[in-house]
Order: sequence, then structure tokens, then C-alpha cells
Amino acid sequence: MDRVALYIKNLEEALDSLVLRDGSYKHIVDLAKAYLKDSEYYYSTGDRETALATVSYAEGLLDALKLIGVADFKWKKPSEIKNVKRVMVAGTFEIIHPGHLEYLKKAWNMGYVIAVVSSDENAERTKKRKIIIPQQQRAEVLASLYYVHDVVLGRPGNIFDIFHSVKPDIVLLGPNQGVSESVVREEAKKRGVEVEVIRLENLKNCELCSTTKIIEKILSTFNAANKY
Repeated sequence: MDRVALYIKNLEEALDSLVLRDGSYKHIVDLAKAYLKDSEYYYSTGDRETALATVSYAEGLLDALKLIGVADFKWKKPSEIKNVKRVMVAGTFEIIHPGHLEYLKKAWNMGYVIAVVSSDENAERTKKRKIIIPQQQRAEVLASLYYVHDVVLGRPGNIFDIFHSVKPDIVLLGPNQGVSESVVREEAKKRGVEVEVIRLENLKNCELCSTTKIIEKILSTFNAANKY
């Protein structure tokens, strides 16, 4: 994890531990959170300089609140943050829904989240249908989410070749991803990477927690409307 990523992760954990003693300063905390989101976005796009600037703004706000005695939190030492595990998630992420958010939040609770967005070619092979939203747009939406630290574009071909560049400590699989934990471990090992593979146990239960269901709902709604 590089230095900017360490600052971002430290800020996240400081905000999680923050106790605000005076509610009239909540807008300052909200501003720090907004700067954090900006920093995560710029970092995911490769703009390390802007990411460093925005995370520094947020750190200054929190330090000011602590200095005047209205907030309490803890900054960790860099050596403590360096032990954060790199958690890889992967998918099409075509239409973001609550199921995706639960998956990403689980990964975020485990460490530093790297989201791999499948190429259009690989996604179409897996889904057995035409992909509506192109990879670059899917990646842009994913990069804006709070629970994602970095976004990597998957390439056409063997999906496991991504291990060469990502080198995760943990791979988190979704409940309905059609690959076994043992296969992921074996494929990673072939590429010189030892990983812990964890599977999210259950899908989030909601009416439209599926891209397929969302597409079907849209089609049925428009088809019904066109009858009149």
C-alpha cells in the first residue's frame, strides 16, 4: 500500500472512531467525510496528487476539532496501517444495487478494497447476453462508492491473470459467483500469489437486488406502458 493509500485508510479509521462532543460542529465532520470521498475518488483514477491534497484537508479539519476539545479520535501509526490486508472483489457491476453495496461493505470491513471490473467481452461470456453499460462507465460509477478504494479494469482473456497485477491478500466472492474457493486459490498460486478466499454467505434479500431483475422490471414496465 502506497503512502497516499495509507493516509486515506488512516482517515477512514479515524472517522470511524470519532466521538463528537458538540453537535454544533457536525457540519465540520461532514465536510471531512466529503473530502475523504473526494480523495478516494481521485486515488481510484490515479490522481495521487489531488487525493493527497483532499485527504490533507480532512485531516486538518479533524485535528482542529480535536485541538479545540470538541472531538476525540485516534490517528494510527503508519506501521499499524501497513498491516491492512488488500481485499479483491470482482464482478460486472453493471447496475449497482443493494446487493453490490452489501458485498462491497463486507470487503471494506476486511481491509483495503480493490474492485476488479470485468471487461465487456468476459462479462458477456459469463452473463450470456449483451452488456448494456460499457466497462469504463461501470468503473467510473464503482470508483465513486465509499466502500471502494481502488478500481482495476479487467482485461479480455483469462480472468485469473489479474492476480499478476493486483496481488491481493484476500479474495471475497459473492454468494452467486460461479467459481469455487479452491479454484481461486489454485489459480492465484499458479501466478505466485497466496490468497485467503472467503465467500459472502447470503445474497441481500430485496425485490431488485439483481441486475437481471432490474432489467426485467424495466422491460415489463415499458412494455406495459406501450400497450396504451
